[in-house]
Parts: sequence; structure tokens; C-alpha cells
Amino acid sequence: MLDSYKRFDMKKRPNRQHLRPLLRLLSLPSLWSHREKLTKTNMEGVEPPYLFLSNHNSFMDFLVGYKAVAPHKVNFVASIDGFAVFGEKIMRFIGCICKRKFTNDTLLLRKMTRVIKNGDIIGIYPEARYSLCGTTAVLPESLGKLVKLFNVPVVTLMCHGHHINQPFWNQKSRHVKGLTAEMNCLLKKEEVEKLSVDEINQKIKDSFWYDDFKWQKDNNIKVKYKKRAEGLEKVLYQCPHCLKEYHMSSNLDILKCDNCGKQWQMTELGELKALDGETEFSHIPDWYEWERLNVRKEVWENRYSFSSKAIVDAIPNNKFIPIGEAYFEHNMNGFFLKGNFEGEDYSIVIPAKTTYSVHIEYNFKLRKRDCIDLNTLTDTCYVYPDGNEFSVTKMALATEELFQYYKQNQK
Repeated sequence: MLDSYKRFDMKKRPNRQHLRPLLRLLSLPSLWSHREKLTKTNMEGVEPPYLFLSNHNSFMDFLVGYKAVAPHKVNFVASIDGFAVFGEKIMRFIGCICKRKFTNDTLLLRKMTRVIKNGDIIGIYPEARYSLCGTTAVLPESLGKLVKLFNVPVVTLMCHGHHINQPFWNQKSRHVKGLTAEMNCLLKKEEVEKLSVDEINQKIKDSFWYDDFKWQKDNNIKVKYKKRAEGLEKVLYQCPHCLKEYHMSSNLDILKCDNCGKQWQMTELGELKALDGETEFSHIPDWYEWERLNVRKEVWENRYSFSSKAIVDAIPNNKFIPIGEAYFEHNMNGFFLKGNFEGEDYSIVIPAKTTYSVHIEYNFKLRKRDCIDLNTLTDTCYVYPDGNEFSVTKMALATEELFQYYKQNQK
């Protein structure tokens, strides 16, 4: 597919980071306006090279990340769509390392090894996408192996409130003040040498627990933004009252099921309250996890399936290329995409047991529609299913549950 188009040079060595003072200076106005407070613990004597892991809720994470590691050089691993949006030259110039999401990329290991040899910091957002509802996304099991391979300290950065300020489902800034972040040396080099891969993974998992809506309530952070519920139906796609899927809508601070008519108000503290009858879930992440359980049931009963026509855009290099209509399917076997571009048939098959998660977008920039991002080592396709009877959130949940299903069955 797209054989006539020049691809990104994925073998190219990463640049050492340039313009560090400028990058930090550019980040300061946003950090100041939100009164972001950064605290550091256990960082005495910790010098590069080290592995820097951060949670991921909004673009603010990058700004805090640059502040946290200053004055040292860092190479952040970034997705290929970032290179398309901001430009390959700029991204490479500031030291970013290009990757196609949720692929097993051995070239990436070589480039990260180069960063370590340079004596610099490797910056990774292991959740590999913005959190859908301000809680921890699934982490790759390969993290522990990566830590053992590099044999350097592991430093974490946990940001709180970034989802409340700019949620993935509606990225309009709420101008929330009092955001916080904690930088911590989770593992010193001697601990990395001593611990097993499983023990390292568990420590990382434990350190990555967060819940932005709980943080909001605990800190009494009120959001005055009048349209604070708009877009929430992207995440909360199933009604807990009538159980109907794909019929949720929102307006201002109200979330509504268009099938049964039930409505919930999102308060200034980020809680949901039913306008009539029982409030099934006041805590937004609880609603999201209830949806996960329903998807898990479909998977374990061997009945999860979705198929439709779709519009597809690809990213062979630094531009999005429309490649037309295709047939798209997601079922118990995984993802399947089949189409024809410029007279040549193409297909992408991603088995469910090989991918632990998937990247999705809401109202994505180009087409202002929801889409799912499928990646191989050589291709990236943004797939926009037809109609409204689907949820990319459900597909993301199903991807994670299918991976666990096959993993447990294999055991």
C-alpha cells in the first residue's frame, strides 16, 4: 500500500535535543497560568542517562516534562501523527523519536540505545495515548524488559488535573488552576539490577495509579465551564438505565440518553447526578469500567463483533493521504481492513492476541469524526467507520479485553 509514496526514515538516528532553554521558556506561560506545582522526591544524585516515564492526559504533560528534566537533554518517543501535524524537521530537531503506536518496533530499541550511549534521557508515555477518562490506561508488559535491557534508573512523572483541565473527549481548556505533578526516582540502578522483570512491572504499575476525577473532588477543584459535559458521550456510550448503546448525547452540563430520555447533570466538581430517579454512577470512571465489564462479557461469550464500510486516511510520511473507502471489521480474531488504492488491493490484519491496546480519536482534526488508528511497522491508517451505530471507545475496550482473553486461554 502507498508504495509510490516516500516513507519516514525510521532508521535515522535521533538528534540530541536542541533549543532546551527555548522549549522550557515556551512552556512557562501555560504552566504559570494553571499554577502548576512540580515536586521532586528521591531525585538526589540522579543524573542522566535514565528512563523517564509519564502518565498522559493532555499536551500539558509535555510542557511539565520539559520542566521536570531541565536542564538535561531528553529524547521523547512520539507517535507518527505528531510528526505529520508539527512537521518532521521540527520534531527531529527537538529530539523526538518517531514510532507507530502499539507495534513491536526493534528499530526503536536501537534508537533508544543510542540515547543512552549519548548520556541523555529517554522520555516515554507508556500509556501511548491520552487517557479516555482521567484514569490509568493499560501499560505494556514489555516495560520491565526495557528497564532491564537499559539498566539505568527509572524516573516517573505523575501529573494530576490535566484531564480535568482538558479532557480527551473535549479538548477545550477549562482554565483549571492548581494542577500538580510529582517527579520521583522509582528505581535506582542497583534496584533495576536486583529486581525481576515482573517485580519491575508491578512497581511501575503501582506508581501509575491515578484518578483525575477523584483528585478534583479531593482538592475541591470547581470547573465553571458551562459546556463541561459536552463530548462525554464519546466515553460513556452506553446508558446504564436502559442499557442501549450509541444513543448518548450531551449539551452544556447535561448528559442524556436519547433512547430512554434519562438525563444526568455534570456538577462543577466533576460528578454526575441524575435529574430524575437513581444516579447509577456519580463517579465517571465507574461508568467507564462498567462498560468495560459489559464488553468483557461479550468477549468471553464469544459474541463480540463489528463491521462496516469506512473511510481511510494514511500517513506514509508527513502528510495525511486520503485513500478512499474500505471494508473494516473488528471481531474475536482482531482487526481487518481491506480496500483498493490507485488500482491496487491492500489489507491490514492485526490479530487480537498480538495487540494489547489501540489508539482512537474523537472528532479527529481532518474529518471531525471518530476514528480508530491501525498501525503496522510500515503503515498507519486512520479508519472512520460509517454511520453512528458504533463507538471507538468500545473498540478500544474490546481490544484490551480480547488480548487478556487470549492470554488467559493460552495459560
